[in-house]
Amino acid sequence: MKKKIAILGSTGSIGKTLINILKENKNNFEILLLTANKNANDLLKQANLFNVKNIILTNHKEYILIKKKLKNKKINIYNNFDSLNVIFKNRKIDYAMCSITGFYGLKPTLEIIRFSKVVAIANKESIICGWNLIKKNLDKFKTKFIPVDSEHFSIWSLIDDGKINNFEKVYITASGGPFRDYPLKKFKVITPKKALMHPNWSMGKKISIDSATMMNKVFEIIEAKKIFGLKYNQLEILIHPQSYLHAIVKFNNGLSKFLIHDTNMTIPIFNSLYHDNKKNIRSNTLDLKILNNLKLSYVDKRRFPVIKIIDTLSNNASLFETVIVSANDTLVNKFLKNEIKFNDISKFLFKILNLNEFKKFKNITPKNVDEVVKLANFVSLKIKNISV
Repeated sequence: MKKKIAILGSTGSIGKTLINILKENKNNFEILLLTANKNANDLLKQANLFNVKNIILTNHKEYILIKKKLKNKKINIYNNFDSLNVIFKNRKIDYAMCSITGFYGLKPTLEIIRFSKVVAIANKESIICGWNLIKKNLDKFKTKFIPVDSEHFSIWSLIDDGKINNFEKVYITASGGPFRDYPLKKFKVITPKKALMHPNWSMGKKISIDSATMMNKVFEIIEAKKIFGLKYNQLEILIHPQSYLHAIVKFNNGLSKFLIHDTNMTIPIFNSLYHDNKKNIRSNTLDLKILNNLKLSYVDKRRFPVIKIIDTLSNNASLFETVIVSANDTLVNKFLKNEIKFNDISKFLFKILNLNEFKKFKNITPKNVDEVVKLANFVSLKIKNISV
């Protein structure tokens, strides 16, 4: 029987990687739904390749244009995720990939959980800002969750079927990005072009800048804390320049395990798809040269001051995480537009997070998606209008 799947955000990097994996075994899968925001041409190519009957295009202008184009085609096109009931008719599909970026990925993620036996999530904002909402739906609809980010997938793979009560410490690794060994005195003249040059990974602009400041690791620590039910003092970041070792778990019984894989997101995505079916993937042979020289070290907080944000966080879920994500997004965008300097990202981020107007959200738990999105938009607008 074919495995029935849906891909939310199929035209992004994660979605395209999954599509390439599915091409290898097209006869074993039936894609019931593909979605995109406005990349209509790629979406239609994917739909035609897999004979997909349902697509969602959330950009209204693109939706109108494509709807006219598909007037006589046997493809159902929708403009929003309210259509999921119509598409799935209360039946559960086998696997859903949630890879819509940004805050607007949270609502579709919560919706698709209702219709999925397994959901893989590659959206940081959804987990950081709305994990309590996601967890509630996972439990309610008895849906299995698999994290896709390489570090969290590694932790998930190392622990015993998600049991979180038997380990002492979890370490996630960071390459250190392009400025791991860069002279500190030159940080004030770092350009966007320089910051986008990651030594190991090929990524989009936003995540590349987050890697350069190491804000991405702050986010990954928050995600790991939420996903695995840990406390912040049980999590630590280690610098590992080669990006070969992704996570270490130290168990209470004295044992430690670590997981390595090539610098390639195909591996965690492939294994999330085939988690219940041990299928082979082509990969490189074990690199003993790297294993014999892992170069692990602790993070230099002078070089990467945003790491200090972790020390200010409460172990309770709150809307303050939404403030952090939105503030950082806005500041990174300002840097990419050459409106602020590289050093200003961390400087202004701390300034914003210390405002009483935003600190009050540390004591407020997210109740629904609209609350999260509304706050994110408010923070972004506020930062644009104040002198940072």
